[in-house]
Amino acid sequence: MRLPRIALAAYGFALAIIVLDQITKALILGSVDIADPRLIPDGYRFAEVMPGILDLTMVRNTGVSFGLFGGGEARWFLTVFSIVVSAALAIWALRTQRRTLVTAIGLVMGGAIGNVIDRIRFGYVVDFIDFSDTGLFPWVFNVADSAINIGLLLLILDSLRPETPAKVGAAHEKS
Repeated sequence: MRLPRIALAAYGFALAIIVLDQITKALILGSVDIADPRLIPDGYRFAEVMPGILDLTMVRNTGVSFGLFGGGEARWFLTVFSIVVSAALAIWALRTQRRTLVTAIGLVMGGAIGNVIDRIRFGYVVDFIDFSDTGLFPWVFNVADSAINIGLLLLILDSLRPETPAKVGAAHEKS
């Protein structure tokens, strides 16, 4: 079976997000002088990147994006759910022709898989991007969460897009 080129684009976006997500998490975890990442205290501020705006803060997220539905007991349910959603998105990518939709699918797939890797490795998702000092955005998140949310926004925008009208001069189907 030959994969459609547009589906390969979705898979490429997903792979890029997974790699970027895992690299940034490794850099964050590796920047602390603690040999075992499990010993890093939750809420540990690594760095003030832009004081008052952006900090790098270690948070163990046991829930979904932004810590919603958190709790250690949800780990395996969220892992399986994310894998099932990613598989469904991978199949959807095979059946679409719209670029915005393919981009959205790739972003959500990559973000979900990036967080699944953390849940399997650590039992939680490593979050570290912290804009909470601004008072506008209280959650700490990561690259995977960002990709999921941008992908969901693109899915919504794509769903609001009108269907492509029939070409002018195209023959009408006879009843």
